[in-house]
Amino acid sequence: MSVFSAQEPITRALSLVILITALFWPLAASAQLNVLISGGFSGAYEKLLPEFERTSGIKVTTGSGASQGTGPQTIAAQLARGVPADVVILSREGLSELIAAKRITAETDVDLARVPLGVAVRAGTPRPDLSTVEAFKQLLLKAKSVAIPGSTSGIWLKTDLFPRLGIADKINVKVSPRGTGATAMVAAGDADLAVMPVSEIVHAPGVDLAGSIAPEIQFVQTFSAAVVAGSRDIEGSKRLVEFLASARASETIRKSGMEPLASSR
Repeated sequence: MSVFSAQEPITRALSLVILITALFWPLAASAQLNVLISGGFSGAYEKLLPEFERTSGIKVTTGSGASQGTGPQTIAAQLARGVPADVVILSREGLSELIAAKRITAETDVDLARVPLGVAVRAGTPRPDLSTVEAFKQLLLKAKSVAIPGSTSGIWLKTDLFPRLGIADKINVKVSPRGTGATAMVAAGDADLAVMPVSEIVHAPGVDLAGSIAPEIQFVQTFSAAVVAGSRDIEGSKRLVEFLASARASETIRKSGMEPLASSR
């Protein structure tokens, strides 16, 4: 037997390995997820995403939308018109609506963090007294205008808290579709203050966090993640959700003004 004929099986085996690698390497290298996220969890997400991409090898394209409300830019509206999404991150209230509409892969929803409502004022201005319900009520009554987001927290303020305080028809409320719009109003001087999740205030330009509203009237929102029904990469999507819910993400979530829920699992 010649040396060449003895090497043929080895050569064929190596060729097969190379062929298989060539077939599957592009798939691994091009792994990509599409995420739709609302404002409440965005501060933590933006800090955590680079680590996930680095450790997983998965690239993520991120779009944004409101958890609830009306208009074409809510997450529900975007999914309804076919905007590509593998994972959604939004308020538990908004996610519950998506689950009911069968937009979510069963048993993939996970609560990530919770956050109270706070008050944003223009950067550099005195911080108002928020220590009591009455102090907060008087602050709203004296304000020329109050900005709120049009999503979950704003819906609750307009339909529950403001009527309960007896001031629904006594204050000038400006509703922005997104939390970023509410803080922008305050920064520009178009509203005296904004009431919204703390996590959407702490990183917003041009505003300061005056503090959280009183516990007796507090609305603590939970932000959750889930895999979208019809995702092209169920396993990759689950990896992202698990990463965001893991203990390693907790400190970053805490610094964004939220309470991480990883430790309670």
